[in-house]
Amino acid sequence: MRFKLIATAAMGLEALVAKEVRDLGYECEVENGKVIFEGDEKAIARANMWLRTADRVKILVGEFKAYSFDELFEKTKALPWEDYLPEDAEFPVQGKSVKSKLYSVSDCQAITKKAIVQRLQTAYNRSSWLEESGSLFKLEVAIHKDVVSLTMDTSGQGLHKRGYRIGQSEAPLKETLAAALIQLTTWNADRPFADPFCGSGTIPIEAALIGQNIAPGFNRDFLSEEWPWMPEKIWEEVRMEAEDLANYDQPLEILGTDIDHRMIEVSKNNAFEAGLGELIQFKQMQVRDFHSDKSYGVIVGNPPYGERIGDRKEVEHMYKSMGQAFEKMDTWSKYIMTSHEGFEECYGKKATKKRKLFNGFIRTDYYQYWGPRPPRKD
Repeated sequence: MRFKLIATAAMGLEALVAKEVRDLGYECEVENGKVIFEGDEKAIARANMWLRTADRVKILVGEFKAYSFDELFEKTKALPWEDYLPEDAEFPVQGKSVKSKLYSVSDCQAITKKAIVQRLQTAYNRSSWLEESGSLFKLEVAIHKDVVSLTMDTSGQGLHKRGYRIGQSEAPLKETLAAALIQLTTWNADRPFADPFCGSGTIPIEAALIGQNIAPGFNRDFLSEEWPWMPEKIWEEVRMEAEDLANYDQPLEILGTDIDHRMIEVSKNNAFEAGLGELIQFKQMQVRDFHSDKSYGVIVGNPPYGERIGDRKEVEHMYKSMGQAFEKMDTWSKYIMTSHEGFEECYGKKATKKRKLFNGFIRTDYYQYWGPRPPRKD
């Protein structure tokens, strides 16, 4: 069967998600917060397995305009739900509505549910209520400017849940954003990599996964694995493909440091849980002491932003000492994400380039300081 698929993306990451979708071999279109492409059952499994920067993968069952509840009911009922939902499917309906005539979310959810139930009763020749004792299908009715999108989530837990995080810091960085920060740099597996604010180790772990081409979904399950029409064989093939494409012999030089020794322990545990414990070095260190005798490396850091009153001065002082420490590493490229608008002044240097990103709901800038290109290896 062919599906219209949507890979949802955090604001500002759409182009990265689109590149990943194209790398998997699918043509796609980019819209705000989503990348749309077509594919079969295998595409669903591969997208869930491989997309590092997407939030989740959904099936678009139908899209239409609706200005009244009647219209919502009839147009929902007209869709071929029996192609997706078996007779015993459990299908809760979530909803959201923005700038639309139909603004009562609970009513939209109830009406959508009722329309699907009626469609299935007819399709399966049932006069009685549906038991909903089978596999789980999470549906969403989302209305934006009177356009209704009916989708089905194939991922289950968000794709940032890679399955390796057993401990975390106070303000953990989402794995999908960590992967994006790395993909926005010039780093490749032949160059040293460092994160001087590693917290629970997310950025170094994501770098190791990228460096050895390990699929981000390799260590977890997905909701659509339970669906009767998703053959088990497909998931086996997709996991085999991931295993074959992983380059476990690729040597990596990855370092994570943090001022807090407890976080170093958490990072180590998370890295071992990800199966990468031997590959990444973690050390307790203040950023002002950060140094390396290696050349042409890449630093990616998500330092404290000083959002809380009282932290600001301390953070500004830390940015200054970071600038002084990094200045000595003149062949390295440095990439720093922060919401602090005065970052460049504190750091002591203007960035080569800035990129707007959102860390959760915090608007940040990604300051990029490009070092020289490494000499070519013959």
